[in-house]
Amino acid sequence: MTRPLDRDRSLEELECDCWPDPPPDATRLITTAHTLRRRPIGELTVEDMRLLIGQDIGLPYLLPLAVEVLRENPMAEEHMYEGDLLSAVLTRTPTVWGGFPELDRELRGIVSRLTGLPTDLQQKVGRFLTA
Repeated sequence: MTRPLDRDRSLEELECDCWPDPPPDATRLITTAHTLRRRPIGELTVEDMRLLIGQDIGLPYLLPLAVEVLRENPMAEEHMYEGDLLSAVLTRTPTVWGGFPELDRELRGIVSRLTGLPTDLQQKVGRFLTA
């Protein structure tokens, strides 16, 4: 059973894990990830979730939020390309999904109904469904 999420808390608070500030020479990706971990999860955008999920950060808290978004709009995107959140979610390892059987079933239902996907996304859906 998926537990309710406290959307007013940040990943840092939810995980009880404070990361040190990134080094001065950190990449933009690292700096952004650190910043996003301190933002309440309810304020994260589709792009924020895509970035964090793509880096396997905060998955127990972000995958349920992402599936909520995908339930309403499977092709949700913000700055990258149509379906970029779906792509990030689909490409998590099968072992990750083993920890979230209800979300896994729901996501399988969502993607099994999609048609007319770009080839790259269609391949990711196929790999996810056969995993």
